Amino acid sequence: MKNPKKKENKRYFDTKTEDKGQKTTTDNKEVEVFNIKITPELLRTHKYKKNDKKGFKKPIQKKDNSKFKGKAPIDPQKLELHSRGEGVGKGVRHPLHAEKLKKKERKFNYAQEQAARAEILLTEDHGALEVDEDSKTTAISQKIIAENVDISAAAKIFELDLDFGPYRAKYSKNGRHLLLGSNKGHLAAFDWVTKKLHFEINVMESIHDISWLHVETMVAAAQKEWLYMYDNTGTEIHCIKRMDKILRMEFLPYHFLLAAVNEFGFMSWLDISVGEIVGHYNNRLGRTAVMTQNPYNATICIGNSKGVVSLWSPTVKDPLAKILCHKTPLTAITVDNRGMYMATSGVDRSMKIWDIRNLDGPLQDYRLRSAPVHLEFSQKDMLAVGLDDVVEIYNDCCSKTTEKPYLRHRMGKAINNFKFCPYEDVLGIGTRNGFTSILVPGSGEPNFDALESNPFQTKKQRKEAEIKALLDKIPAELITLNPFDITEVDVPSMQDQMEAKKKLLKMDYTPRQKKKRNGKTFVARRKIIKEVARKEFIEQAKEAQKLLNLPEAQPAKKPSFGVLDRFVSNPKTKK
Repeated sequence: MKNPKKKENKRYFDTKTEDKGQKTTTDNKEVEVFNIKITPELLRTHKYKKNDKKGFKKPIQKKDNSKFKGKAPIDPQKLELHSRGEGVGKGVRHPLHAEKLKKKERKFNYAQEQAARAEILLTEDHGALEVDEDSKTTAISQKIIAENVDISAAAKIFELDLDFGPYRAKYSKNGRHLLLGSNKGHLAAFDWVTKKLHFEINVMESIHDISWLHVETMVAAAQKEWLYMYDNTGTEIHCIKRMDKILRMEFLPYHFLLAAVNEFGFMSWLDISVGEIVGHYNNRLGRTAVMTQNPYNATICIGNSKGVVSLWSPTVKDPLAKILCHKTPLTAITVDNRGMYMATSGVDRSMKIWDIRNLDGPLQDYRLRSAPVHLEFSQKDMLAVGLDDVVEIYNDCCSKTTEKPYLRHRMGKAINNFKFCPYEDVLGIGTRNGFTSILVPGSGEPNFDALESNPFQTKKQRKEAEIKALLDKIPAELITLNPFDITEVDVPSMQDQMEAKKKLLKMDYTPRQKKKRNGKTFVARRKIIKEVARKEFIEQAKEAQKLLNLPEAQPAKKPSFGVLDRFVSNPKTKK
């Protein structure tokens, strides 16, 4: 069957409309009829709707009565904290370079604002000890602290009684793992939070110093004769015999360098990524066991028995700088994480704070009960001082003078060394009979950067971080006193240019024997050269005489015979 044709709906503009009950009258001459063709554009402009009986309504603009308009303002102090320094200004003449620098400055300002706004995501805050006005914080013991903190924080206070002391202790970069090494050969590494043991061995000879390497699966031990490296199962993986009889070691994580000094005064820098020694020389200071690193510029600070602190780099065989800190031999030295302050102590029971960037000071000078055994800065610039069997922690002692310590803990054992745990309010102390962990509220950084050092990283994250660190490794040649020297342009001064020109003019050469040219023989040319050299020598002598302000030689007076002077003979002098 054929489908019946559907009746097409007629539109009102195709035929004449006839209203029901009303007849259109076109007889009236005053009324004019206009036929308007409806187009899609016209419908679009008037927003025509087929079933809309109410017609088009003009949208009502709502008034913006919101309390906060736009982005929240940023605290100027937070902006200053994340500042990248002042801009270039109007010193650039070329418009193209000036526009490029302005574009960079806009990016820096945007990054500064974003960093200041992101501080709202840092939910953790550092702790502190608060007491009444009449009481002191030094009266608060570890027992009182453990009773007033939560269970997880109280578990961080523990003590290990070991029989092969004295012990040295070091935490890993992320603060999760602990390494112990004793003078009688005991070497152990474990996760101190979960108390899970990685390995425990006895190397059967004395261990002078220990250090973590770039990951927590590799450790280095400076034993009696040579330097050994072990993995996280206690298996020996390397023995470096070129580095022998080491007393102290420091690992530079961004350069992959293991710096060490031995008992003969020889310093060595070992690049563990390629296994080469990039620097090895004698510092001519003799035996010294006072050594630390400056995290700001990766220089090694060494203190000697004359009270002098010298700064060293692997590529320069002379010290970059020297500071006379004490009149007596040094006992301990440390530098804070920002590389701004250096604390030193001597046999004369004094402790001084120095401005290490400007090599100025002392900013503060303290007199203690006894000579400090060890010094250590925390991430929040708290300074721990070891006095025999007592550990004293000073808060904000660099910028202003502190009259009393912030916290005091009596060990009852001789202290060998101690280290603050990164990102934790914990101080680990290596003693004669083992290891002790105590709480120091407010000493650690509460918020960590997971891309920099993550205490909770997985095995896959650790591998990726190791590869990224190897790609970002800084060459050993860039270790200088000022790390921003590499960004500057080496422009020779006017004096250097003049000296270079003088060297070119005073080049020593032997003239070739040539045939007679332009009527001058070889003898004549040699006389001319001698005459020019004699004139230059006379001019230099006159200039030197002017610089030294020497009196000119006056001729000796001849005796006068009056009228008979005409008969006195004048002997000729050889020129």
